[in-house]
Amino acid sequence: MVTRREARELLLNTLFQQDFREVDVETYIQENGFSDDFITDTLRGIQQHLEQLNDLIRNHAKGWTLERLVSVDRNILRLGLYELLYTDTPHEIIINEAVELAKRFGTEHSASFVNGILDQVWKQKTNPIL
Repeated sequence: MVTRREARELLLNTLFQQDFREVDVETYIQENGFSDDFITDTLRGIQQHLEQLNDLIRNHAKGWTLERLVSVDRNILRLGLYELLYTDTPHEIIINEAVELAKRFGTEHSASFVNGILDQVWKQKTNPIL
């Protein structure tokens, strides 16, 4: 059994691969032998809500197009946004884990960028008049 942190790393790796290889999510699940419910549910959920997640990124990444974002950052955001919107995981854990992924796999500016966008979305979700 994998930890949630390990699962998020596997998810990030898979989402990153999907940017360069157009294969449906079920194929990725089969090819990688994923059986962990968190991993499979998250991959399927991100695929199902991809346009909404991408729209959120576009709306909050001021001055950036989705295509111009570093692939790692884009996919950390997709993962973090999906968890914020569709899971019961506390937002502090989601944002912290996303920032840690950004520090480990992103550029020197990735962590603050990811933190800023996820924080904005969380605040907007909890206080829609913002």
